[in-house]
Amino acid sequence: MDATSPRVSGSPASGPLRERGPGLLVMDADSTLIEQEVIEMLAEHAGAQERVAEVTDRAMRGEMDFAASLHERVATLAGLEETVFAEVLAQVRLTPGAEDLIEEMHRRGCRVGVVSGGFEEVVVPLARRLGIDHVAANRLETAEGRLTGRVVGRVVDREVKEIMLRQWAGQDGVDMARTVAVGDGANDLGMIGAAGLGVAFCAKPVVVEQAPAAVHVRDLRAVLDLL
Repeated sequence: MDATSPRVSGSPASGPLRERGPGLLVMDADSTLIEQEVIEMLAEHAGAQERVAEVTDRAMRGEMDFAASLHERVATLAGLEETVFAEVLAQVRLTPGAEDLIEEMHRRGCRVGVVSGGFEEVVVPLARRLGIDHVAANRLETAEGRLTGRVVGRVVDREVKEIMLRQWAGQDGVDMARTVAVGDGANDLGMIGAAGLGVAFCAKPVVVEQAPAAVHVRDLRAVLDLL
């Protein structure tokens, strides 16, 4: 692969993406749009951070099925009060350059989406605040004001992330050749492979090896170097 700058490597935009610019950019949330893993932040409140961090790391390296890992991690959250979501949202830190990247994409007429293996309860209000156009994430089940330790509905895994990229591109009338997907974990590889330009962002080795391009600094503005 050809290095395009000290901050990035791989193949920069080409074809329709280079000629007409991006029409849709889709990012992962945890460790991409934001600095942290929300499941680990929730687990800290449940006293299960170490166990959850270990399972998260294995899942992101592609060593275990993402859906199975999610159910295992979510089970540790049973009994937490719903008020924990507001506490975690207040602690979330955006990755440097996140707001600038979103603003620049919108300036270019590009739509922006976030598809997350994390949770609607945190991702949706964050996306709303940032003016993000599309959002998909998991939803945690609650009963009587407390988490049950289960997920409601489908799990946003590798397959669903790719499906959402394609669905949003169709809704926005954007050719897949003009889409960009950015993520850090093995569950992002489907959308990274399907996009016109797939970008591994400070990613696990398995993702860097398979992604057409990679960003090596924790600054989302570096994605612009590839465009």
